[in-house]
Amino acid sequence: MNGYWDGPIPEPQVRTIEDMRDVLADPGCTSDQPLYFMYRDLARSKSDWDWLRQHHLRYDITVIPARVLCGEYVKTKGHYHPRNPAGEYYPEIYEVLKGRGHYLLQTNTADDVVMIEAHVGEKVLIPPGYGHVTINPGDEDLVMANLVSSEFSSDYGPYVERHGAAYYEMEGGALVKNPHYPPVPPVRHCDPVEIQELGIERGVGLYDLVGRSRSVAFLNRPEDYREITAGALRKIQ
Repeated sequence: MNGYWDGPIPEPQVRTIEDMRDVLADPGCTSDQPLYFMYRDLARSKSDWDWLRQHHLRYDITVIPARVLCGEYVKTKGHYHPRNPAGEYYPEIYEVLKGRGHYLLQTNTADDVVMIEAHVGEKVLIPPGYGHVTINPGDEDLVMANLVSSEFSSDYGPYVERHGAAYYEMEGGALVKNPHYPPVPPVRHCDPVEIQELGIERGVGLYDLVGRSRSVAFLNRPEDYREITAGALRKIQ
């Protein structure tokens, strides 16, 4: 966390191989090292923490060390978001602070599977209705921040039931279809996102949005921002 966070640091939640076994390409893989660390509900000051609480938001940092697990790049477990009171699925937004991340998104039926590669300073929007897994394909730690509504708990069940995402990313970058899924389309590749109308752009960190109500209101009320966020999954030509 040194160099990426200058506020109080709580004890992280730690994912181990046992936590992840059900979603790995090789569920028999072993490792005696932690796979990644999640620092939840961060704020640099009491006033920032109060603002985040008042706006029903949470700022987190996740650290994913570079590692290969029996031929598969290390990744997060993967989860979906539920619907908000208006019936729209909650979104989420990420920023890479160090390293390089691959964000593998998919609809619940996996009829759309999207890969977004993001580097330092770039943002990835998880649109309503998409689950997501983050992969560290590099040779250094991946450090990423996220802003998300604090009004729900993530649903890991579909990824556990289907033994991971629709594809596994193996060492070297090969995407191998998960045999526990029915036929799925090829992965399409999209850009990181900027939403200039909301002040979400390169050079503006996610934490800089604390105090900017309009920039983050879509995280709880995505139904009010459909047109603005509709371009989040721009296809790379």
